[in-house]
Amino acid sequence: MCSMDNLTPKRRAILEFIRERIADHGQPPSLADIASRFGFASRSVARKHITALCQAGYIDVTPNQARGIRLAEPLRRPEILEIPVLGQVAAGAPIGPDLGIHEQLLLDPSLFRRTPDYLLKVRGDSMIEDGIFDGDLVGILQQGEARDGQIVVARLDGEVTIKRLQRQPGGYRLLPRNPAYAPIDVGPEREFFIEGVFCGLLRRD
Repeated sequence: MCSMDNLTPKRRAILEFIRERIADHGQPPSLADIASRFGFASRSVARKHITALCQAGYIDVTPNQARGIRLAEPLRRPEILEIPVLGQVAAGAPIGPDLGIHEQLLLDPSLFRRTPDYLLKVRGDSMIEDGIFDGDLVGILQQGEARDGQIVVARLDGEVTIKRLQRQPGGYRLLPRNPAYAPIDVGPEREFFIEGVFCGLLRRD
């Protein structure tokens, strides 16, 4: 299977979007869907990215079909994943970055909807209604974009938190899943980055 390491971040995100649409809806996105999702001015921009992914061997495209995109091969998973634990993430008020590999874990891929790039240990209880509890290790797929409503790890003014993402005019809102916590409004004046999206968790005894 092709490695995604040689893709630009935008094309990696487009490929992941195609995989998500096929997994969630049973059919691939159209060029119009891709253009809308990524803010392209026209379908021709989306077509250039799709052509590049096709030439690189990640997808196949059936000509003259509105939804003619197909994955070149099924997404295979290794029998065992080796995933680094990179530190902690706040499920509450954001906390400062906790960088560095703390340990490497060998895990069953079935624990995760998609293969994570790394794990973070949750500190706090703001995401309990989504089943994410203090002390859980959350699997994170590293990417800089996310859909409205996805659970994300975000860096806000240099601090890291896990919340649901809500897009709104002029910025974003980070939504906790515990009524004891207030949403965090993110306007253009704040330093904000999406670090990755949640794809499953591990709970140790």
